[in-house]
Amino acid sequence: MLFVCVGNSCRSQMAEGFAKKYGSDVLQAESAGLYPASTVSRLTQEVMAAKNIDVSGHFAKSIADVEYEKYTIVVNISGHMLPVEPKGRVLHWDVDDPIGADKKVFEETADQIEMLVQGLVLELRKKPQPESGGWRTRKLQSWEESE
Repeated sequence: MLFVCVGNSCRSQMAEGFAKKYGSDVLQAESAGLYPASTVSRLTQEVMAAKNIDVSGHFAKSIADVEYEKYTIVVNISGHMLPVEPKGRVLHWDVDDPIGADKKVFEETADQIEMLVQGLVLELRKKPQPESGGWRTRKLQSWEESE
């Protein structure tokens, strides 16, 4: 799953962090920006750290530098058209860009993205995973067999 915003400094970094925390069993999250910033915002790092998610090692990436066609879901948080139409499902999330705002706005943005990511993760958990029902089904069956 790819999260895309404008600078890959705030919203998509937050979404990636939440997706890795809440949904690592059903997705692999990455993020990118249409016009990447030079760094991940300091306020993004602070707000996410307050939620026990460390994005201090993340860096801003360009959408041009990712293998766009490999993603089955692309979440566009940028408010702009994507440069290339992905092959998979595209979701558009209307989340205001907090760049230039104070910490309170960053916190509100993080809360909004956290709820959106949690909803998406729950949706993905309800759907059967590819390849014979998904790894969770196979893992459960092997666990039951070991009893």
